[in-house]
This record gives sequence, structure tokens and C-alpha cells, in this order.
Amino acid sequence: MGDYAAHLHSLVDLRGGRPLRVVVDAGNGMAGHTVPHVLGEDLPVEVIPLYFELDGTFPNHEANPLDPANVVDLQKAVLEHSADAGLAFDGDADRCFVIDERGEVVSASTITALVADREIARAVAAGTPASEVAVVHNLISSRSVPETILAAGARPVRTRVGHSYIKAEMAQHNAIFGGEHSGHYYFRDFWFADTGMLAGMHVLAALAASSEPLSALLAQYDKYEASGEINSGVADVSETLARVTDWAAEAGLEVENSDGLIVDSAPGATVWWASARPSNTEPFVRLNVEAADTATMEQVRDEILQVIRMGTVSS
Repeated sequence: MGDYAAHLHSLVDLRGGRPLRVVVDAGNGMAGHTVPHVLGEDLPVEVIPLYFELDGTFPNHEANPLDPANVVDLQKAVLEHSADAGLAFDGDADRCFVIDERGEVVSASTITALVADREIARAVAAGTPASEVAVVHNLISSRSVPETILAAGARPVRTRVGHSYIKAEMAQHNAIFGGEHSGHYYFRDFWFADTGMLAGMHVLAALAASSEPLSALLAQYDKYEASGEINSGVADVSETLARVTDWAAEAGLEVENSDGLIVDSAPGATVWWASARPSNTEPFVRLNVEAADTATMEQVRDEILQVIRMGTVSS
């Protein structure tokens, strides 16, 4: 554990900046064992622990912070303790979700953009030209992610959803970092593997170096309104995606076939994009919509859902 903590600290320095108060929900999983070593007493971080006792029966809630029901206790604790942030880990702590000081869940895309910015800067400081730095993101990440990478002068690499795909792209492009909407974050300097702990440390380091609250710090990486992933059970996945393609064609929109369909707004219109992709294991179509404003996102979401659910059997 000492070597593990030392390696993480060599990648993210938490010794500078202002003191922080952070609530950590380990979900009775492995973060309950690792967090005390990584965020120990010699750091300017006050950790308020939730469910640190290792218990594979998960008596308090499922160790899956992707489900909003499983971060309710953390949200309440952040507000109760006037904490600067909250971190929620899954059972094996390879995923990390973040709660801001208002008790609001921060999207994984926002965290991906923040960590990408920091990892690119770290590579450049070590002497690598930004143009030679690659960062991987999956195709349903917010457009803020590739925009942030490009603004830093680095190269975004988009991949289909799934850890096996993102790991392959990480290796192929020697990418310094990769992020997924599911809260998995991959680091070249962590053997190209995913670690929620390192991602959480990046968030804390950025916050400690800023005088702003977390919500304000992250605003620059959170530019769009998102629907979240909406699942629809359908009778025929191929037929459903064909209907979406026809809908887009009738509207004069271009469609990209990439792990399902990606549809972009028309030039000159309010910016939006949508992904409709099949589940790998069930007869479901998964819809994600993102737009520059809420009204546009809701309009596009509802139109495409209507097309998808013409053949819906369950949802």
C-alpha cells in the first residue's frame, strides 16, 4: 500500500494549495482500504468517511455510483458537512464519481475534460509537444471533451463504448489518458489501466489550487445540456436504427455509422448531436442527446425517442 500511494502521489501532488474537506463514500468496497493510505493525515485533506468497512454484502447500498440512488447518502453528507467535494467509488474502486459542493453529481465527461487538461499540461511540462499528446474518449462523451483536448493543442481519439476498445486505442496511440462516461479513467502512467483513485486525486488537486468552489471550477468543462443515456427495449434493433436514419435523412442531416448512429445538427442551427446505439447484450437501443441549450436538447431527444419507440416493447 505504501508503494501504491507513493506512485499515485508521484503523478498528482496534493501537498500544495488550500486545505479541503472531502466526503468519501467507499460503498463498503476497496476504497475503504485504499483511501486512508492515499489521502492520509500528512495531506491537507480532511476525509469524512462513509461506509469504509469492507463488507461484500454491501449493507448500505450497491457499490455502483452510476445509479443515482447510490450517491444520495454522499450528497446529503456533502451538504451536512459543508464539504468542498464528495467522491464515490464502486466496489473495486476503479470507478470514481464526483459530487460538487452543492451536492450535485458531476458528469463523468466533465471530469474527463478536467483530467485531460491536467494530463496534457503535465506531459508538456515534461517536454512532450502538445501535438504529440493523445487523449482517448468514447463516442458518447460530451463534445466538451474533444474541444478541451483540441484547445490544449493535443489530439483527441474517439472510440466506441467499452473498456476493451478504449484500452486498445490507448495502447495504439500511446495515449496519456482516456475517459469514459461510465466513470472509468485510464492513465498511461498507471499501466494504461483504469483507476478511480487517480482521477479523484486530480479533481482534489485542481480544487486545492483554485480559490473557486468546485462547481465554478468545472463550469468551463460543462458547456452543454445532456439527456443522459435513455434505454428503449425494441422488437428489432436494426429496423429501429434504420428508422432513425430515415428520420435524419428526411431532415437533411448527416448520419455517421459508428457503434450505432451519430447524428449532428445542421450547419447554422443550434448545436446538438445524438447517438443511438444498440446494446451488446439485450434488444435495447441506447439514446444520448447533447445540445447547446435545454430546449433544443429536449426537442431533439423527444423527436428521436418517438421514432425509436414506434417499435418499443419495453423501456
